[in-house]
Amino acid sequence: MAQISVVANAKTSTPKTWVLFAFDKEEGFFNAAAKVGKNLWKQIKEEGFSGKEGQAAVAHWDGQRFIVLGLGTKKELTSETLRRAGAKLARKAREVRVEGVAVEWPRLFKEEQTHAFVEGVLLGSYQFNRYRTQLKDAPKGVQKFVFKVPADLAFSTNKAIQSAQNYCEGALMARDLINGGPSDVTPRVLADAAKKLAKGLIKLKLYSTKELEKMGAGGLLGVNRGSAEPPYLIHLHYKPAGKAKKSLAIVGKGITFDSGGLSLKPAGSMETMKMDMSGAAAVLGVFSQLAKLKPNVEVHGVIATTENMPGGKAYKPGDVLKAINGKTMEVLNTDAEGRLVLADALSYAAEQKVDGIVDMATLTGACVVALGGLVTGAMTNDPKLLAEVKKSTDAEGERIWELPLVKEYKDDIKSKIADMKNIGSAGKAGSIIGGLFLEEFVGNTPWVHLDIAGPAWMDGEVSSIPYLTYGGTGLMVRSLLHLLENA
Repeated sequence: MAQISVVANAKTSTPKTWVLFAFDKEEGFFNAAAKVGKNLWKQIKEEGFSGKEGQAAVAHWDGQRFIVLGLGTKKELTSETLRRAGAKLARKAREVRVEGVAVEWPRLFKEEQTHAFVEGVLLGSYQFNRYRTQLKDAPKGVQKFVFKVPADLAFSTNKAIQSAQNYCEGALMARDLINGGPSDVTPRVLADAAKKLAKGLIKLKLYSTKELEKMGAGGLLGVNRGSAEPPYLIHLHYKPAGKAKKSLAIVGKGITFDSGGLSLKPAGSMETMKMDMSGAAAVLGVFSQLAKLKPNVEVHGVIATTENMPGGKAYKPGDVLKAINGKTMEVLNTDAEGRLVLADALSYAAEQKVDGIVDMATLTGACVVALGGLVTGAMTNDPKLLAEVKKSTDAEGERIWELPLVKEYKDDIKSKIADMKNIGSAGKAGSIIGGLFLEEFVGNTPWVHLDIAGPAWMDGEVSSIPYLTYGGTGLMVRSLLHLLENA
């Protein structure tokens, strides 16, 4: 990540590229000297720059380079505006091969907007280069960023920057895990990542095949049968030094590769199925930052991880599996495997007697059909908990939309031979059916289900949201950290 520092009431000679901001319909810049602003505005106005949101331009004056960012109208300025502007800066800096920038940080921006801008810079600068060999001349983008502020703003600016760095470090860890090849990021690798996090205030319980058999984790074990890789139920536990305000479980689906099992996916649909562990990656990303942030909340991180493969021992349509809580599940489609492993993860999380559960899963293609690739579907048995989650997702620019858990739809997953079946009728309320299935495993615990199937992965860059780069997005890490810090 870029090195970011704050300079209070001091001159900074390097770097020689400065960042300026402009509002739409207000000629000039509000963080530049009048003489500089007049000269630069003339240059970029001729190129069509007017200060509209999303615009970025480069100008030169007196031996210095300026990257100018448009913010739209002043009355419509939000944290999300600044987050996108920060990412636009990152892209423009890479385009013109700038690695060091400085900014006269305006008093106008609130602390949360400073946080958002830095998030944009860090997220927009992300590149996944693990498998690339031709990097010698590739532009690196922003590596050093200096914020020049008045002395009285130094503390709050530093605080906002540090917070953004922590949030993004967790999100970028998740991105790296998601983007790794499925033969490189296996269930064992997720378990090893959890082991590295288990120190100090964070403890780990790791359950593999023999322990899972004793626990009766039939959903996870059933899905795992066709894989040569062992399954794991990962339980990370953070407990603050003092008395916790509340306890929360965050649960992640960890299918490191989903072939569909015997209900085999078409070849094209498998190409991105390394991302089916995005929920698990988010849990690990969150836990990577808890020892630094030290929220006054007890946090349980639960991950059920396996591959879903069509091996000779693979589970079959017609099989009946039993979850940790004793409920039986008739399998009619082995490609609806996420809910089967989450049945065990949620049952286990509920056994921890927590005050609330939030699960994240790339669960249904139906959610992508309903809400597209930029919005998460949310379902809940507790409106208060969902309101808390939404407050944090709004703050972090990660959009969610509630879908109703229509009780009458439960008839569609009634089984003639088991407690329930793992799919409903084709083409009918698929996302809600998935949520209703999961609800059977949380008992009376307040619970929010986040179907992140759409926004967990980007097939290409989104021009209007430049902090979303190709591949895994690290979705929900920042929102959950915000939730825990503000509980």
